[in-house]
Amino acid sequence: MTLSLFDEDPMAGAASALPFDGSLQPTLAAACARLQAFLPQSGKHYAAQRNFDFGPGKHHNVSGLSPWLRHRIITETEVLEAVLRVQSAESAEKFIQEVFWRGYFKGWLEHRPEVWQRYRRRVTDVLRELETDAALRGRYEDAVAGRTGIACFDAWAEELMTTNYLHNHARMWFASIWIFTLRLPWELGADFFFRNLLDGDAASNTCSWRWVGGLHTAGKTYLARASNIREYTAGRFDPEGQLAGIAPALEEPPLGPRTPPIFANPDLAGQRVGILITAEDCAATGLDTEPVGAFVPVALASWSAPVPRSLQPTAPAVERFAMSAVEAAAQAAEGRLGLSATRLGTDASDAADTAAALADWAKAHRLDCIATARMPIGPQRQAVRLSMRDLATPLVELDRLYDRLTWPHARAGFFGLKKQIPSILRDLGLS
Repeated sequence: MTLSLFDEDPMAGAASALPFDGSLQPTLAAACARLQAFLPQSGKHYAAQRNFDFGPGKHHNVSGLSPWLRHRIITETEVLEAVLRVQSAESAEKFIQEVFWRGYFKGWLEHRPEVWQRYRRRVTDVLRELETDAALRGRYEDAVAGRTGIACFDAWAEELMTTNYLHNHARMWFASIWIFTLRLPWELGADFFFRNLLDGDAASNTCSWRWVGGLHTAGKTYLARASNIREYTAGRFDPEGQLAGIAPALEEPPLGPRTPPIFANPDLAGQRVGILITAEDCAATGLDTEPVGAFVPVALASWSAPVPRSLQPTAPAVERFAMSAVEAAAQAAEGRLGLSATRLGTDASDAADTAAALADWAKAHRLDCIATARMPIGPQRQAVRLSMRDLATPLVELDRLYDRLTWPHARAGFFGLKKQIPSILRDLGLS
């Protein structure tokens, strides 16, 4: 099974457990320290140990880079480059494949924006159903509060709410039990994860819940089995007789035709360009796109306002990590570019305030355009584009080379991208 499902860190074998206690720093230095701890064991040890969930505070077999990768505080290319300096491609083959699952899910959703739109509408609809369906509401509240009587599931619910993290294998078991044993709407489970995971990602989370339910690969489901849970939790749990024995695939109306992503990256030379940093890409090294070197930014801003994710509250730790990542990126960019960043929004500002501040910033600097790292499908893209819909200054999204090489191969199943990994590594200069 793939450890990059649910956007869980696709890296196992770090020397020490992660301190999921609010002490994770959303900085490049912290990400690099975590990466260095992982590198010696990023080869065969990873392949052998990645599936074990030893419980809270004992995740010694995962590196925990996913919160930093989620916000591109460190990038996939940087991680792959570091691993291939110490491991052969053959030894690290499994790890490399798992890294590419992240790009696969992002690319797959870019081809099918309808999936995200359907999912968000359905979350809203089912939350309304909870107001009128007491039985459904009771089952849902017992599930998120860890009161189902299924010891493993309840423990994972508590771990998620306490630490804002779950091992990937636990996420898969949890989703399967949610859908097939508790018979709850998958959209509510996906929303529960998205709001409470430090590494919650729109594409990986949504597509992974769909994969478990048999929608991503039509008819193919993931059934949590007591024997598998017993083995890979090292005997901590044994839900024999408590889990569904079958996993009938969920169904949905046919999706419309794919809309392949377009990569433009226009030449911005000679224009007055303002750089906008968002929580989707906080890498302090700058964008690896060709046009970036052709212009000198005249203004800098960061989108500091938290992005609404649901009608339900987002975990405070999740919001703090994302907002702190943006602030750290803004400070790094100030030093690199010699510009003072305008902070757009605060934790108290609403969408109208942020839109007005964005317009004032563009006008004050007489910007020809606002450039930002491409925002994949999700709430950040929706919030920024909504705020700019009445703004005369155009938004230009710049693509990273990794995405331009990866997303076009995410048309169907992962195998299509997997075949291209060697050539993508060569094009990234990592062969």
